Amino acid sequence: MTTLLKEVLKHEVYPAMGCTEPVAVAFCAASAAKLLGNERILTAEIKTDAGTYKNGLAVAIPNTRGAKGNLLAASLGVLIRDPGLKTEMFKKISPTLLKNAKALIKNGKIRLAVEYTRRGIYIETRLKTARHSAVCVVAGGHGNIILLRKDGRTLFKCNPVKPGKNHAAYKNLLKKSNFKLLFKEAERADAEDLSYIKTGIELNIKAAKEGLKLKKVGYYISDLIKKGYLKRDILSVAKLTTSAATDARMAGATVKVMSSGESGNQGVVAILVPYLVGKAFKIKETKVLRSIALSHLVNSYIKVFTGELAPICGCAVAAGVGASVAVVYQQKGTDLKAATRAVNTVISDIGGMLCDGAKSGCALKVASSADSAIRAAYMAINGEGITELEGFIGATAEETIKNMARISKMGMDKVDRIILGIMSLKKLKS
Repeated sequence: MTTLLKEVLKHEVYPAMGCTEPVAVAFCAASAAKLLGNERILTAEIKTDAGTYKNGLAVAIPNTRGAKGNLLAASLGVLIRDPGLKTEMFKKISPTLLKNAKALIKNGKIRLAVEYTRRGIYIETRLKTARHSAVCVVAGGHGNIILLRKDGRTLFKCNPVKPGKNHAAYKNLLKKSNFKLLFKEAERADAEDLSYIKTGIELNIKAAKEGLKLKKVGYYISDLIKKGYLKRDILSVAKLTTSAATDARMAGATVKVMSSGESGNQGVVAILVPYLVGKAFKIKETKVLRSIALSHLVNSYIKVFTGELAPICGCAVAAGVGASVAVVYQQKGTDLKAATRAVNTVISDIGGMLCDGAKSGCALKVASSADSAIRAAYMAINGEGITELEGFIGATAEETIKNMARISKMGMDKVDRIILGIMSLKKLKS
């Protein structure tokens, strides 16, 4: 039987190699290119929303020796022409393919522009050959095609948000949901769900091991522990493990992670924090897995209000919150008051953390999110937490999340444009 949890796991929790935004750009380009067979591409025009553009600007692409950018991702997608690879498209990159993709860019055959008026994920690819043209539009999700067109003839079209027409229908159910229902959904997780969630743990632990080899954020937290400057406890272990997995992703390592809310870094936080805490406190495996199911649900619930690509860091305000609620569930079960305290405390702590694109610095934000999630959960379990008397915190978890979403969407409306202006200026100077 299809449940809300199954819909979330199907559409927002999946293995991904490389940052999800460049992968989505490559997927869109490959989907358009496939319509043209083997014909040589003469021109390619790519448009993305500001969030997608921002997240692809400074993050390394796997199998490219550290090369970065959505323009390269699009060029690679045009040449790969296999959208069936979906989030694992970059595993097809070879030295020859990379050389040819860079040549497309150098010859001025492929261009990239930002559509500041678009909200949420929006990627548009327009290709031309000597005889034909093709268009693909992805919106409402990293792999959600809403338009395919060849030679001006529409092959496929759908509304990305209209209920019942595509997978966006489950998002409407999420938006109407509440924490009481999310807890019930997690409790309904069956053997298939739990097995899939366990696969996510394995993938993300493997990525963390790879990340420790890179001598980046996770490595240096580990080094502080080894030298006795930090105690080896659940807080430090969670910070080093999650940051190391993020180090691997952002450096373009050829490892997959299980995402959450269609984000690999959010998947690292949403999965590994509850897993590591549960392991440390010897919680039964089934309960740990159900807690991660809840973590995924809360992450996705928050993102239907904040948006798919918000100006604030999703690892903090969505995955960090989900992880904290999951830890509360491990100790207290369905305790809505404790869950609310955890939500309020995490958001009060790191709710203002800006997203300035996917890059190596995301590992720092992931470490902070892991730390905040565990601390807030511990306070909540013991009857302490931030209340509605403070700042923009609401009387319920749902109210706090909606307040934060309002600040993100309305109060920070120009943040992405300003950040992109700063990032673009730095790129011109380099």
